[in-house]
Amino acid sequence: MGVLRPAGPLPARVYWFRRLVVVGIPLVLVAVVVWVLVGRGGASPDDGAGAGPDAAPATDVTEPTEDEDAGPKACDPADLGLTFTADGTSYAADALPTLTFALSNEGEAPCLIDVGEAQREILITSGTDRIWSSRDCPAADGQAREILLPPGTPDTTQVQWPRVRSAEGCPADQPSAQPGTYSATLTLGPLAPAPVVFVLE
Repeated sequence: MGVLRPAGPLPARVYWFRRLVVVGIPLVLVAVVVWVLVGRGGASPDDGAGAGPDAAPATDVTEPTEDEDAGPKACDPADLGLTFTADGTSYAADALPTLTFALSNEGEAPCLIDVGEAQREILITSGTDRIWSSRDCPAADGQAREILLPPGTPDTTQVQWPRVRSAEGCPADQPSAQPGTYSATLTLGPLAPAPVVFVLE
């Protein structure tokens, strides 16, 4: 009975308060320990990482791809445009036809292409008669000419025909071309624009 009804010179509520303090403090300490062990200890090591004021912000780093490191690629023929023109439709006896071809990149990025004489041919015929070919007497230093072709800026080349015949091996003293109608065709790799027709007087 002494436990339920404290006795002493002080009022009973004083003794009840002391008992609550003695019993309550250990209970609070136990609750705090349990909260630390269960509530905080169960968090994963990554929880809250970088949440402090000094934490560096997360950044998305994109590694360069193999294509980006490889530099310009060879031109895709599907992205190329090729035009072929002559500077006239009729030439007097002392005039030399000048043929011009312009290669353009219609893709979105610069690309590499060889426009040297080994990769192209200008062929001039009259009916079924083969008159002249740029491959019969190619320049020794013009066999290869690799260029970086940017979008929107055509590469232009001019070739002047000396109005003479040619043959494989470039034999000397070939005869002059006679008056008449001639057709010039151009091939550059897989590209072949429409032929050019002109008249020699």
